[in-house]
Amino acid sequence: MSEGSTVLAPNAAAGDTQTARILIIDDEVAIRESLETLLVLEGYSVGTAPDGIKGLDELERQPYDLVLLDLALPGENGIDLLPRILDRRPELPVIMITAYGTVTNVVDAIRAGARNFVQKPWENEKLLADIRAAIAQHRTEEENVQLKRALKQRYTFENIVGKSESMLRILDLVAQVAPSRFTVLIQGETGTGKDVIAKAIHANSPRRDKPFVPINTGALPTELLESQLFGHVKGAFTSAHAAQKGLFEIANGGTLFLDEIGTMGLETQAKILRVLQDRRFRPLGSVQEVQVDVRILAATNSNLRQSVREGRFREDLYYRLNVVTIDLPPLRSRREDIPLLAIHFLERFSEENQLETRRLAPEVMRAMMDYEWPGNVRELEHVIARGVALSPTPVIPLDVLPGELTGRSYSASMLEHDANASLFDILEDIERRIIIDKLERCNWNQTEAAEQFRIPLSTLNQKIKRLNIEIRKKQKE
Repeated sequence: MSEGSTVLAPNAAAGDTQTARILIIDDEVAIRESLETLLVLEGYSVGTAPDGIKGLDELERQPYDLVLLDLALPGENGIDLLPRILDRRPELPVIMITAYGTVTNVVDAIRAGARNFVQKPWENEKLLADIRAAIAQHRTEEENVQLKRALKQRYTFENIVGKSESMLRILDLVAQVAPSRFTVLIQGETGTGKDVIAKAIHANSPRRDKPFVPINTGALPTELLESQLFGHVKGAFTSAHAAQKGLFEIANGGTLFLDEIGTMGLETQAKILRVLQDRRFRPLGSVQEVQVDVRILAATNSNLRQSVREGRFREDLYYRLNVVTIDLPPLRSRREDIPLLAIHFLERFSEENQLETRRLAPEVMRAMMDYEWPGNVRELEHVIARGVALSPTPVIPLDVLPGELTGRSYSASMLEHDANASLFDILEDIERRIIIDKLERCNWNQTEAAEQFRIPLSTLNQKIKRLNIEIRKKQKE
């Protein structure tokens, strides 16, 4: 076979978009032929080149989905050739192959932009798995770019990523309901992105140039919540040293987003209902009513219908809020969106920290696809942020992921204590570490951590106080 030619896979038509093209650049004939045979049998189209110059010519001649690049090439070696390949095709995945798998070579190759590093003699199944993973990630990255471009042309959907049927239905529903003034109830587990959907509704509405005002109604006691919502006059209560506008008035003409509305007390619910009905309210301590034009969006991770049956939520308010309902699926039920979301967060955190765009090692993506994601998209976001922060190379390895994803047990490290420690001390230390780990993964949101632990917030706060856990400030989302 002449150099620079392409072998089509058996039963693969030249125009088949699903048939990946792989270019092998290696100076050893036996290596090229061995790899070519292996890859053609797996259904790939294969091109070969004996050196860097002919390899670059072949890349100019036709598109490829992946390059297998030998390190020890005649003339210009693989490490030096790699940047020239990526100058022409920045997105092209390259797997380096060499008989000299030193730590220095591996680090240099990864830093130069290689997706992976395979040592000769290779294991066929391992090499094929790495190739499949690299091509899949490459195609996901391209799909992500195309998806964002299509969504931007069709909607103003910032930070919404997904190609699953369930998410596309939701995006269509958002686009349909956004231009109206109807109230919308957004339901879903913690971390599914209810706030992102609310912002998308506002951004695609006629109110987009007016305020979008969010409030977490579950994070405040009743008196403070009502003061925040409706405002107060001076002297309305002990600490009311000056008059203050409420969020309803601040959001006038725009959108008020009531998050965690299922935790709101019945008395406050009645006042919210009146604003929805009459579009007017009375600040605390005032005899004057304020007229407002505010669209209400509400979100909950609880079953409001069940709360109505149990008398914890007003039925009339429920039906006022439930004009249009958007049910967000958990991440575990739309796993095809995980690679897209992971790449979206990798690009975002890399850019924010002025780093070369980070990528995931194939085993990391496999672990992510197998994980159940109890914290949903928000947990995935924090896992990616951790990976970007802790990875020593542009390719994020498995060992920087939290133990839940990798299957590592808490017990090994947690049971390493001083020989004189009592059982009580050991158990207390384990409890402290578990709570801190959960708080970190919830971005130090105690309400969210309590929900994931399935305990009351007051119980978690008591444990935090007893264990002397220092609460850190939340990072900006």
